[in-house]
Amino acid sequence: MDLIESYREDLRFARRPIARVLLALLVAGLVALPWFAPDHLVFLATLVALYSIGVMGQNLLIGYTGQISFAQAAFLAIGAFTFGHLRIWGLPFPLALAGAGALAALVGVLVGFPSLRLKGPYLAIATLGFGVAVYQVFVNFEALSGGRTGLAIAKLKPMFGLSAAHTQYYVYLLLVTAFTLVTYNLVSSYVGRAFVAIRDADLAAEVNGVNLTRYKLLAFAVSSFYTGVHGALYAQVLGHIDPQIFNLLESLTLFVAVVVGGIASIEGSILGALFVIAVPKLLADYRELVPIIYGLGILLVLMFEPLGLYGGWLKTRLYFRNWPFR
Repeated sequence: MDLIESYREDLRFARRPIARVLLALLVAGLVALPWFAPDHLVFLATLVALYSIGVMGQNLLIGYTGQISFAQAAFLAIGAFTFGHLRIWGLPFPLALAGAGALAALVGVLVGFPSLRLKGPYLAIATLGFGVAVYQVFVNFEALSGGRTGLAIAKLKPMFGLSAAHTQYYVYLLLVTAFTLVTYNLVSSYVGRAFVAIRDADLAAEVNGVNLTRYKLLAFAVSSFYTGVHGALYAQVLGHIDPQIFNLLESLTLFVAVVVGGIASIEGSILGALFVIAVPKLLADYRELVPIIYGLGILLVLMFEPLGLYGGWLKTRLYFRNWPFR
């Protein structure tokens, strides 16, 4: 019984009354956002929601399992173009979304096989090569990508009397909430602990009964599923996709979000998504500075705050919890 209670406690977003109140206020603010914020802020919030899903998937692979991958742009493209074709064939949004994630997960299992023998920079280079190969496939095969004209994606139909933009925002907010709950459950389960054991010491994990083949491939599959869903949602937001969108920069953007937001942190994944969305918007007139800010962000995190933005948030909470006794 104690183990059950401990597990339930691990799954709680907020374990203190004040934290629960703040969480409730945050949820209420997000629900009410479209009613008082301008449309461009609602659109940015929609982007943060969909990017949070992809960054969570990347964090499961890098942060929790210790498998460095730069193939995320490839899975974004697979998810996006699969979703586009399924929508063109007439599948409803939920089925097309699930199909996009499932195909990305299947390909992720195949890409995960090198992780059984490669580690660190060698695995990163192998996945980078896969990403470049997928990009070239979509560029050169018009039947897959629609060629130079790309693919047009039908917009979500307005529901419950809401505008199209507000409908899309609420759908994405519901999805990121669902993925966050699933991710919390996953990392608190035996599977999540197996991921962490592989990250910390894979040989010791194997000696203690963790099947390295099964869990490494599972980590790639789950991460790729998240990224495929991210790609599908991104395609839905854009309304039109072509291969040029899914270049190496997208993989680097997700990597920056994981590191700056906080490695092995679900909350950090959301903060990292907010970071990579907010920086380009704030520097819209100085786009050449965006890579510099990303690079500085990684350097500052590595030098001063290994837990990233989430670590800063933890320290802030600790400060106010102990104030004025410091």
